[in-house]
Amino acid sequence: MSLIEPEGRDLFAIADLAKEFGISTRAIRFYESKGLLAPERVGATRIFRRRDRARLILILRGKRLGFSLRDISDYLSLYDADRSQQVNLLAEKVDERIALLERQRDDLETTIDELREIRRLAEDRLVQK
Repeated sequence: MSLIEPEGRDLFAIADLAKEFGISTRAIRFYESKGLLAPERVGATRIFRRRDRARLILILRGKRLGFSLRDISDYLSLYDADRSQQVNLLAEKVDERIALLERQRDDLETTIDELREIRRLAEDRLVQK
């Protein structure tokens, strides 16, 4: 994902953004249908501005980090609002995500330990035969 804005570009076609970020135009239209992006229209053509591109970067980063579209939407809705409110929401959501991932990691470690014990018991039985 490119975080460096193409120099001198103010307008982007949907195909340009799809290619730049390695996603489908359908994904971009989906984000638009969910209210996360609001490109201008010239006839049936979508015209994306720098702001739309920046929002798309945030959407894709949020998805990559495991945030729900609802969380991303809540964050983006504060994009033009009170900056401290946006930062507080971000910190809260990040803390929640970290806590969830830590619980998942603990669950995975427990499962791996149990599987290793089962494997050891199976090997012991094979040796006893």
